[in-house]
Amino acid sequence: MPSLDFTLPHWAYWVGLIAFPLIAMTLAKRPRPKVNRYSNGLGYFILVTGGMLGLHRFYVKNLLGLAFIPVFLVILYANAQGQDARSVVSDAANVVRTAERTLERERERVQTAEADLPALREALAAAEDESFAKRRAERDVERAEERLANGRALIEKAETELSTALPAAEAARTELARWSTIARYAFYLLLAAMAVDAVLMPGMIRKANDNLPDHVEETEAERALRELEEAERKEDADYVSRGWTGWLDRISLYSGEFVAYWAVIAVFVYYFEVVSRYVFGSPTNWAHEAMYLMFGMQYLIAGAYAMLTESHVRVDIFYAPLTRRKKGWTDLFTSIFFFIFAFTLLFTSYKFALDANAVATGNSLVSEWARGNIGFFEMLGSWNMGQWTDPNTRWGEISFNEWEVPLWPMKWVMVIGGLTLVLQGISKLAQDIRAIREG
Repeated sequence: MPSLDFTLPHWAYWVGLIAFPLIAMTLAKRPRPKVNRYSNGLGYFILVTGGMLGLHRFYVKNLLGLAFIPVFLVILYANAQGQDARSVVSDAANVVRTAERTLERERERVQTAEADLPALREALAAAEDESFAKRRAERDVERAEERLANGRALIEKAETELSTALPAAEAARTELARWSTIARYAFYLLLAAMAVDAVLMPGMIRKANDNLPDHVEETEAERALRELEEAERKEDADYVSRGWTGWLDRISLYSGEFVAYWAVIAVFVYYFEVVSRYVFGSPTNWAHEAMYLMFGMQYLIAGAYAMLTESHVRVDIFYAPLTRRKKGWTDLFTSIFFFIFAFTLLFTSYKFALDANAVATGNSLVSEWARGNIGFFEMLGSWNMGQWTDPNTRWGEISFNEWEVPLWPMKWVMVIGGLTLVLQGISKLAQDIRAIREG
């Protein structure tokens, strides 16, 4: 089975986190057609991402997609059997290496002991009875004989293990090659079928669209779902306040919507990880780290959105029955504790971000500024394109695994999350004061 050795470039990671939500937000705001139709773009996208399972055929309501599934299952089964054979090969190879080292070491010791033993026995026979030399010679002979017996036992054991492990390793290698061949040919068969379907895709899309009715009456369930979606969109917009605080609310609203689409990125990344691991036998060294860092940033950025839409957990047993003015007084009092937390988060995050840029390995202008070696305006005045293009320039802290993704941008996102939370807190404080004043 061919391997899939791909490591996500750092720049592609950040471009994806920024560009994908912008594109998704734009597409989500497009007006929906009255009759949904099949598209070539979506068909080819499904072909690339899920073609090995025949999902592109299911997209156009073609049951020939079922023919892809058994072939795909053959690949999974063959890879699983190959993995077992690979484990046997690895274990047998370890046994062989250990046995060969044992034979090399013990044979030399046994030869030395066999060569020394006659001289030790002669010294024992020549020693005077009950003397110190006699006792010492007896101990030397006993040790040599014991070393000789242990060495012969270890040699016999190693030879037995070697005679067993070598055929087992050879059989496992043969088994591994057989299952790898099966998986490889099954994969090539799927690739050939996908290549044929890539040519047939426009015709399948056209045929599927011809089978669609010109007009479809909206069912009760579809109308209820549409009304629910419209109500949810309207509900989020209703949280935006009037006046100058509305600008702060919109920052929280759009930032929350922006990072919400990162969850879709996770679906694609983990899908790639599963396919790479179980189909190609090439697990990635970046997927899990990329996603948990992404979800950590999402959690921080979405905090202001959760505060805007009142999504945080709150005990309403006393709060809910209050009038708007009394709620304003209550929120005004509890905002003291909120701003203690929010400003602590903001300033602590700022310190973490500076420390991430100030690590000893950082050699960029930002790192020099973070360490206090140059001033802020001196850093801006010394800026050049080499800071962006020179591969030897390191801006700060990086992760310790093989991917070595920079960690300092994530810590600056913590600052952004803390700042948006403070701004949303200011908006909420102003609205509470407005509610108290106006009733």
